[in-house]
Amino acid sequence: MPELKVEIPEEVGEKMKRFPEINWSGFVEKAIEQKVDKLERMEEMLKELEKELEIIDWSVKLQRASRRGRFEQLKKKGLV
Repeated sequence: MPELKVEIPEEVGEKMKRFPEINWSGFVEKAIEQKVDKLERMEEMLKELEKELEIIDWSVKLQRASRRGRFEQLKKKGLV
């Protein structure tokens, strides 16, 4: 298992000693796992958003293409 060395200010270390019942290594490990999980979920959400934006872009281009020349057609018919 990879190791991580964390240095903390001495005053924080002294405060931590007041709570020996806490497994500080386990606490930090769990916090890192939670943060990584959150970041992975955010990545997935961004991927989904990119897919949605591609579909939106496609639909806007399709709509613009369908309107292209429509004004001239209506003008020739005397509707505009």
